[in-house]
Amino acid sequence: MKIESLKPLYVMAVLTGALGTLTLTSGCIAVAAGAGAGTVAYVTGELKATVEANLDRTDAAANRAIADLQFAKVSEKRDALTATIVARTAEDKKVEIHIENTTQTTSTVKIRVGWVGNEAVSLKILDQIKAHL
Repeated sequence: MKIESLKPLYVMAVLTGALGTLTLTSGCIAVAAGAGAGTVAYVTGELKATVEANLDRTDAAANRAIADLQFAKVSEKRDALTATIVARTAEDKKVEIHIENTTQTTSTVKIRVGWVGNEAVSLKILDQIKAHL
């Protein structure tokens, strides 16, 4: 077999690999909200937001959001610096909400729905959390 006959296969393999890489790393969206509203970013399946509330208020709001959305709470862990809530949707998708105490007046909320993430559901959860703050 001549080397020239392998070139198209090599080019096809490289292009397929590049396309696969782009597919796996696409979907990154960063949105900066107005002053005082915090920032929101959706990267690699995880929604990350800064909210204007301490850990206690944010944890309580997240629990109310889970109840509002009628998710089944699976577990909850908490210490003085972080809180984690794990729940499941009616479609049996795993929902993980991680809250970190950033300052005395702000917290970081990270939300992942399912294995690869679901931006629409993550944003709905965040909206419900914010509604209770």
